[in-house]
Amino acid sequence: MNTLKNIFAVAAIVIAMASASFAQTSFSSLSGGSVDVQAQKGKVVVLAVGAKWLRLSEKQVQFTNTIVKNYGGKNVVVYFIATDSTNPKSKNKATDEEIREWANKNNLNAVVLRDPDGAVVLGKFSLDQLPAFVVLDKNGAMSGTAFTGLDPNFDVTQPISKKIDSLL
Repeated sequence: MNTLKNIFAVAAIVIAMASASFAQTSFSSLSGGSVDVQAQKGKVVVLAVGAKWLRLSEKQVQFTNTIVKNYGGKNVVVYFIATDSTNPKSKNKATDEEIREWANKNNLNAVVLRDPDGAVVLGKFSLDQLPAFVVLDKNGAMSGTAFTGLDPNFDVTQPISKKIDSLL
């Protein structure tokens, strides 16, 4: 009986992970509506995935703003996906208003999207660390591996820019 329960548990986990990888990539925007980041056909999309509670998120905002500045007016769209929890019991909970205030305080120049607890983005793009950057090609497919494990002393905008340039 326990073996059967274990088999069903493993099967449920595999199905959940598989469905996350095929999940829709629409996220709610703090400015209203929703955005499907993979439906930006003809544009390179950069996703800065983080959370306001992460120590390196302020540095990630600086990197994000550099990318926005360098690629403004080109076929590049940049989004910041906040993975802060919406669960009132979570110590990492943040309301939309708290994230908006954090983004304004840090002068974030990208559209902010919500993915509570990273439920979609972490599985869809196989992220194992935050903060991270993901680059999607003009067809909405992930281009290479994500840029994770940010080092505040390393300018990650250089390799991201190289990836973006190769896709334009």
